[in-house]
Amino acid sequence: MHMIRSVLVAAAIAFAFMPVAAVSQIPPPPPPSILPPPPPPPPPPKIEVPEVPRMDSPPPFKLQNTTPGRVRTDTVPKTPYVRGSRRSSFGDRVTRCLDEGAAMGLGPSERSEYSRSCANR
Repeated sequence: MHMIRSVLVAAAIAFAFMPVAAVSQIPPPPPPSILPPPPPPPPPPKIEVPEVPRMDSPPPFKLQNTTPGRVRTDTVPKTPYVRGSRRSSFGDRVTRCLDEGAAMGLGPSERSEYSRSCANR
């Protein structure tokens, strides 16, 4: 029994020190080609060279407004009516509410709470 145990220990030590091939150094087999081939590349873009004007040719002249305008000097032109917004901006409302809170004698934390509720009305 003692002999079998010593043989098993010797075999275990021998197996422990045997060189083993590293798995990371063995290249994997190539994958099976089950994927379809990639589509062909798109055609190259069509490049058009713009026409360069010549130095000796005059620039093209196009008449845009050939009808004369009529200007009346005896009347005052109407001023456009700009309708004001009904509600001021949020920042203006917050500032107004902070000023109101300070006028009421509120502290900083009470003023911030008051301005939040006041500005959203």
